[in-house]
Amino acid sequence: MSYRIVIPARLASQRLPDKPLVQIGPASLVEHVYRRGRASSAASVVIATDSPRIVEAAAAFGAQAVLTSAAHTSGSDRIAECADLLGWPDDELVVNLQGDEPLMPPTCLDQVARLLESHAEADVASLYWPIADVEEAVEPNVVKVVNDRNGYALYFSRSEIPHHRDPAEIRARRHGAYAWKRHIGLYAYRAGALRAFAAMAPSPLEAAEKLEQLRFLESGHRIAMAEAAEFIPAGVDTPADLERVRRMIEAGC
Repeated sequence: MSYRIVIPARLASQRLPDKPLVQIGPASLVEHVYRRGRASSAASVVIATDSPRIVEAAAAFGAQAVLTSAAHTSGSDRIAECADLLGWPDDELVVNLQGDEPLMPPTCLDQVARLLESHAEADVASLYWPIADVEEAVEPNVVKVVNDRNGYALYFSRSEIPHHRDPAEIRARRHGAYAWKRHIGLYAYRAGALRAFAAMAPSPLEAAEKLEQLRFLESGHRIAMAEAAEFIPAGVDTPADLERVRRMIEAGC
């Protein structure tokens, strides 16, 4: 299996200014993410960014980076432009490694690429992790997914899905086919599906939930899902996240 990794890295961040370039020990956040990508079996790892500063930083640690439009509203749009700039064919497998995930297990990068390769009828693949408590299930910042019996995504939401109408059943249903599942924002795409995504206007459900993967579902694209092979720690979105990740990296995670 051959696949490529693209790391979308946008400089602006409302909650953490210049997020990709913040230092975690001797390396920047984006360099830590790049190292995770290089530890996988991907044929190449490319950083797609809107900032010349990130292009310069990437060159300093030996990474390939491409400068993309600052107008993109999602990482998938930015990766689609990267695929065009590098001339990748429509059947190229491309994994989106988000630029704020410095603790991503390389095994999960390989896993999501294999998942897409093994599902010829899917255009996208992604992963989930079981949710063990009610508080996480109802938290809007935790995206949930429900699948069909064949492992394809039916819907993604910030709300509690599935909603268990009878509270007495909640404990019994934390496991099994209808357990809550936390969606992990790690995607594999066929490059042709990325190009189709970028050509579509944002969808109504995407706008309502602020979840770009719903654009794929609303347009009829299938998303293959699987439970992650390893636990994937949360990424860096706030100053508190940054301190947590610093401690974990210093501890050897």
